[in-house]
Amino acid sequence: MSTSTNPVVQAVLSGKAPAGARMAAARGLLPLAQNELLEVLVALASDADADIAGAAGATLAEQEPAALLDAASSNEAAASVLSYLASRAGTPREVQEALALNPRTPDEAVTALARATREGAVLEVISINQQRLIRAGGLIEAIIENPARTAEAERRARETQREFFEKERGAQQIADEMRARGMSAAAEFVEAAVSFDEQGGVSLDDAWVIAQHIEVGDDEIDDSWLPSERIEEWLDETYEQRAANFERIVNETHAEIGEVAPERLSLIRRIMFMKVKDRIKLGMKGDREARSILIRDSNKVVSTAVIHNPRITDQEVEAISAMRAVSDEVLRLIALNRAWARSYPIIHNLARNPRTPIMSAMNILPRLHTKDLKALSQNRNVSENVRRQAYRLSSTREGH
Repeated sequence: MSTSTNPVVQAVLSGKAPAGARMAAARGLLPLAQNELLEVLVALASDADADIAGAAGATLAEQEPAALLDAASSNEAAASVLSYLASRAGTPREVQEALALNPRTPDEAVTALARATREGAVLEVISINQQRLIRAGGLIEAIIENPARTAEAERRARETQREFFEKERGAQQIADEMRARGMSAAAEFVEAAVSFDEQGGVSLDDAWVIAQHIEVGDDEIDDSWLPSERIEEWLDETYEQRAANFERIVNETHAEIGEVAPERLSLIRRIMFMKVKDRIKLGMKGDREARSILIRDSNKVVSTAVIHNPRITDQEVEAISAMRAVSDEVLRLIALNRAWARSYPIIHNLARNPRTPIMSAMNILPRLHTKDLKALSQNRNVSENVRRQAYRLSSTREGH
């Protein structure tokens, strides 16, 4: 996605600019800021017009090292520019290090850089960022397999690999150990799980970490709510879908609380790479931390499972009712629950949440205080129907 609001840049990137303007841009003749110029040149280097693509490539080759370093360090550089610099042959070490340190550099670009660089110092810089090592698939292997790696870069990569990824124990062995420690609910979960195998995307060592977040036994859960129709369709999920789900939840968590601790990031990754069946079970049986992750799951059956967890608290439901990223089905079920519907903070959150289904919000409005109805009638985040009804109710109460 472009970081520029310049209409000239937007026209070139969208392909709407005429060939003459694109050629002028490819030759560096347009009055653009350096970041905008690089973004345009990177885009035009793959233009369908071979002459334009060649001109853009030539102009890119003429860019001064200092300009490339500024771009690699910039908080405003487009992801396409950072990816280009990471893949560019002969990029100076200082630029490579800046790319590795820049949080805007895409993970796949850093992984490509880790494979291609011949600078051991760059691999050390990459290995320092444990969050990226955990998050970016293939990055650890890229460091370890690069002949230019230093001992320090390899040590950090292998330590992260051992701590978060390696498979060391079988599921049954882990379950037996858990029972010996009195963790019967966790043992049940591990024995029944389908994710902890070679093809599941989750290592057997992950079973131990995840199972420690189990607090509800099989005898405590009611799964009669699970939909019988289309269940196989909901359970069918690709590795890429799990990866996208994981990335979205990490981004949402980061937006809410800032930097995500490596331990939390690792737990999110472990959980979100489980198969859907196991995530549903974990939603119903997991502790507060597991619930806070799975309530954001893009699979509605999984997020709904959290609402059916017998240990979920009113405080958690109150927080969920205000969430903008949660499934509308979850919000509908909260509104239908008689116990939760008696909580004024919960119904107030639901009424203000644009994700709440309109009918659910409409049914809540008569229970709101007049001052809250008046505020809601002016809230542009909710639907026009909800605003109008809030206005009618508040006006009626005030005798207008």
